[in-house]
Amino acid sequence: MKNDEYVSRRGFIRTAAIGAGALTLSTWLPAYAQTKPGKKLGIALVGLGGYSSGQLAPALQQAQHCYLAGIVTGTPAKATEWAQKYNIPQKNIYNYENFDSIKNNPDIDIVYVVLPVSMHKEYTIRAAQAGKHVICEKPMALNVADCQEMINACKKANRMLSIGYRLHFDPYHQEVMRLGQKQVLGALTAFEAANGFKWGNGNFDAWRLKKAMAGGGGLMDMGVYTIQAARYTTGKEPIAVTARQEKLRPDVFKEVDETVYFELEFPDGLKAKCQSSYNNNWSSLKATTQKGSFGLDPGFPYNGIKGQSTLGPISYPPMNQQAAQMDDFAQCVNSGKATRVPGEEGLKDMKVVEAIYRSLANGGKRELV
Repeated sequence: MKNDEYVSRRGFIRTAAIGAGALTLSTWLPAYAQTKPGKKLGIALVGLGGYSSGQLAPALQQAQHCYLAGIVTGTPAKATEWAQKYNIPQKNIYNYENFDSIKNNPDIDIVYVVLPVSMHKEYTIRAAQAGKHVICEKPMALNVADCQEMINACKKANRMLSIGYRLHFDPYHQEVMRLGQKQVLGALTAFEAANGFKWGNGNFDAWRLKKAMAGGGGLMDMGVYTIQAARYTTGKEPIAVTARQEKLRPDVFKEVDETVYFELEFPDGLKAKCQSSYNNNWSSLKATTQKGSFGLDPGFPYNGIKGQSTLGPISYPPMNQQAAQMDDFAQCVNSGKATRVPGEEGLKDMKVVEAIYRSLANGGKRELV
């Protein structure tokens, strides 16, 4: 392929949902679209922590098809602050006790669950039962069984469920999907991905360090990105995993994993080497192919991603991943089109996570079930 052909390729994902999840999207398409096409949909953020305040709320100011309509918080001071900052009417502000009354609010079409992982299932199900479509942050839930309950509840309520996989809407990762799945440079012969950050001093009472609330440590939080990357670069599902871990700061990571090294085995024999950590600043992916290679470094941040391939630099203008993600979901709700990152996508990742934890606990290769 010539360089000008590479530069002119665009729109692979923008006009069709792809990626590992989209390759196996559910075919059921219930009548989601009860709003008029083109209506700007209202989103209520459930949980006003760092991700909501630092990323989602600002992104909603840039979104074209949705807006910040409401909030759910257990902290009165935050409710006051957000109401003033984002001009949110009092009738659209909820707490965890009166959350279910959100069903009576026509301003809110979508509920975005941005809570500790242990609360994802409860509020996803309650939101669906209240008649709202749902975006749930990753990781989807504590375990596979909870993921399935969430999917079932949303189907029963005829509401759409999407998982907060922002990178499916990032052009750099869309290009990685294209190069890998279309085998533009030939079949993959090797794949590596690493994601993590060094947990700083202080904040050692954070919910992410508590197993009951987070389900796990660096693997659940950062490792899901590398699992995703391996799956959507290959367009295939892993069949087995082998894992090991290290813990250099047991005083901090008393309940959860710190650094995990794991190898995913795919049906064609490809083995993806992945790493997750709460004690290393990692952010990269690299695919080696029959005719060259491609990769991103840094690979997983909100902005500043850089890419390179045998065909040349991978470069795109700055964009807001979260705004694109939420806009796409709003359009799916309006049109009745399936989201490219449905609940089933989160469930598949959790199957891999559970297999990794089985390997850590018992040793050796563990097949996915």
